[in-house]
Amino acid sequence: MIELKKSKSFAGPEGPVVLVIMDGVGIGKNPESDFVKQAKTPNLTWLHENALYTELRAHGVAVGLPDDGDMGNSEVGHNAIGCGRVFEQGAALVGKAIASGAMYADGSVWQELVSNVNDRSSTLHFIGLFSDGNVHSNLNHLESMLRKAKEQGVKKARVHALIDGRDVPPTSALDYVERFDAFLNEINADGTVDYCVASGGGRMNITMDRYDANWDMVKRGWATHVKAEGRTFASMKEAVETFRAENPGILDQDLPAFVIERDGAPVGPIVDGDSVIFFNFRGDRSLEITKAFEADELKEFDRGPKPDVLYAGMMQYDGDLGVPARYLVTPPAIDRTMSEYLSNAGVKQLAISETQKYGHMTYFFNGNNSGKFTTETWKEILSDVCPFEDAPRMKADEITDVVVQAIESGEYKFIRLNFPNGDMVGHTGVVSAVKLAVEAVDENVGRIMDALKKANGIMVCTADHGNADDMCELDKKTGALVLDEQGRCKPKTAHSLNPVPGIVYDPSGAANARLADVPKAGIANLAATCITLLGFEPPEDYAASIVEVG
Repeated sequence: MIELKKSKSFAGPEGPVVLVIMDGVGIGKNPESDFVKQAKTPNLTWLHENALYTELRAHGVAVGLPDDGDMGNSEVGHNAIGCGRVFEQGAALVGKAIASGAMYADGSVWQELVSNVNDRSSTLHFIGLFSDGNVHSNLNHLESMLRKAKEQGVKKARVHALIDGRDVPPTSALDYVERFDAFLNEINADGTVDYCVASGGGRMNITMDRYDANWDMVKRGWATHVKAEGRTFASMKEAVETFRAENPGILDQDLPAFVIERDGAPVGPIVDGDSVIFFNFRGDRSLEITKAFEADELKEFDRGPKPDVLYAGMMQYDGDLGVPARYLVTPPAIDRTMSEYLSNAGVKQLAISETQKYGHMTYFFNGNNSGKFTTETWKEILSDVCPFEDAPRMKADEITDVVVQAIESGEYKFIRLNFPNGDMVGHTGVVSAVKLAVEAVDENVGRIMDALKKANGIMVCTADHGNADDMCELDKKTGALVLDEQGRCKPKTAHSLNPVPGIVYDPSGAANARLADVPKAGIANLAATCITLLGFEPPEDYAASIVEVG
């Protein structure tokens, strides 16, 4: 059993240590595009001026991504916070597996899928997020696989494109369409293969639901990709241009589903004998469509006859459940998480968020494992099923109600929670709603501060990445705001590359905490910080605590 040693300098606070993750609330660099700064945040302002305060890295290599041009995301962010170390993550692992050829090696799942279609003269299908955002997928990976498929004799391949506009600029779809059309023209030029786009739609409209929040999205995706049912077009470009003309201002992530037809028939329904690769490497938005392909019985929607196909994910999305059964790249083996250490030490823990980030506070926080440790209690507040800009407070009040009650009860020594507002509302690009979202988070942080002051507890307040702090497109050369035809800033819906706050609030002063000298500290340093504040010695290989105590 892995164990923590008791600290010799601090026995822990009388009340609990509460880890508050303000999802998407980073530290902006441009006041004009920083809607955290523009919001009314008296509690966060007070903490900045009076509590222990530092900046933490939450993107790029600090969270296991290939380089510092890669924005952080909630998956890798919660991995890093929960395990206290930096593991190479999906984008890096897949990139290395492709570059080294390991993914394509003899005896691999890839070879099984290719052999299946070659032996049956059937079709190899690819479903996934159609961008190079490197958060859920990368178009480079898709293009590499298609090149390899041609090299290995696959005659027919079909792509089912989930349009992004969330991890990349909100109306950038045609940039990727034009790039991929050029790629297809090249790979099809010699006439030996037939590779094309078969279907698609916006990622927040079809297929990529998570946490069982809206299975209708998956149902629509199934009808589109598998059954080839839906509005038909001659090309993906025609579909995007038509939808934009019919609904001016629509964001890529919300585009309706479409099916590509040729000679009056859909080009790519998924049928018996085919092979299917879901090429997203991130797990949260991959599990439901995977279940639709793999489960013998499916109660969430009527999928009709389940096609007899070989299905694989880019990675394994749930290690505990063994989902999917086949996957191309082995995910990071994250072990010895903070939750496990605290459980072995007998520390009662509460993990809570609403549906949109519940899995992040549980599954991702615990190293991509869906099983809870002995001393853990998990609590999910059901999210509203509506556009986030219509209800920017989301469930921040309800989450805080439970947290305050838990603090007052004295039952838990460690409480972790996620307020999704800054991220989920930030992705809408509706800046007026983003301000309200951030203000709701600030208000509820204040409620937690009040409860901890009475209980003699400690708060660690941070974010997993930025978003609401960088809501406008900026000119890459000048740094100036990019304006639309009406003179308004062009909304940016992707995560930011900004640092996030690292705040320690100890109203009783019992810990005698002070900031430690930790060069280039990142959010991975927060696990050791929480363990230190709980009165234990962090594991030696954890990233160092940002505070010293005693």
